[in-house]
Amino acid sequence: MKLVRFGELGKEKPGALDASGTIRDVSSLVADYSPGTIGPDLSARLAGTDLDALPRAPAGVRIGAPLSRPGHFIAIGLNYADHAAETGAAIPAEPIVFSKAPSCLSGPNDDVLLPRGSVKSDWEVELAVVIGRRCDYVEEKDALSHVFGYALCNDVSEREYQVERGGQWIKGKSAPTFGPLGPWLVTADEIADPQALDMFLDLNGERVQTGNSSTMIFTVAQIVSYLSRFMALEPGDVITTGTPPGVGMGMKPQRFLKDGDEMRLGIAGLGEQRQKVVAR
Repeated sequence: MKLVRFGELGKEKPGALDASGTIRDVSSLVADYSPGTIGPDLSARLAGTDLDALPRAPAGVRIGAPLSRPGHFIAIGLNYADHAAETGAAIPAEPIVFSKAPSCLSGPNDDVLLPRGSVKSDWEVELAVVIGRRCDYVEEKDALSHVFGYALCNDVSEREYQVERGGQWIKGKSAPTFGPLGPWLVTADEIADPQALDMFLDLNGERVQTGNSSTMIFTVAQIVSYLSRFMALEPGDVITTGTPPGVGMGMKPQRFLKDGDEMRLGIAGLGEQRQKVVAR
């Protein structure tokens, strides 16, 4: 099932796509998609519902992030060997883990706002995982059973803040609108193999990223199991799993986002995003 939130910013309602791709309002069944509601009970409730009997969302309505706000927004760095190579970094022996502030979450088609003084903001198409069951020392063989679903993410990054300003990567990853997620949260039963998904990102109509999740260094199952050794993952937590090559930092000469740029990105089965870049 494809879950979606729709409506103006801060007033989104939960919805689900019916067989024809129409958004149906499911607010009579669940107040919102949030850490408090994500899980097996929600899946069972929606699966037993006749979506065609529920109200349609208004035509042309804004699509918000498919979660109201994650408890954790965790990210994995340099998780594609060819992306590590383009940045001049060694292939990591263990996953590189950092966080994005949950406040960076935004809708899939909302404007991306460049921070004041930003000179090196960059794009990253990524496969995101949403946890559905608490994970605490989960074995790799059991890890995917704790995944509620998957979503498309643009891990927008300010490289000067991330790399050149000292401290942790979180500084370059957390500006408001630096976490576009969606358009849908696709339940895990619809994704037969999370390690076989084509992905792309276009900048101003030019294809700059092309990849497939099969080339990830650490698989989704490995990442979930690994993280559960260091923290308890909770329902509604988001993990974004790394990007294929083609980011601006890796280009020669380097190329970064500027006011007026437009991004279009997608992952097979998870939909597409479109964002305009706006200087604050």
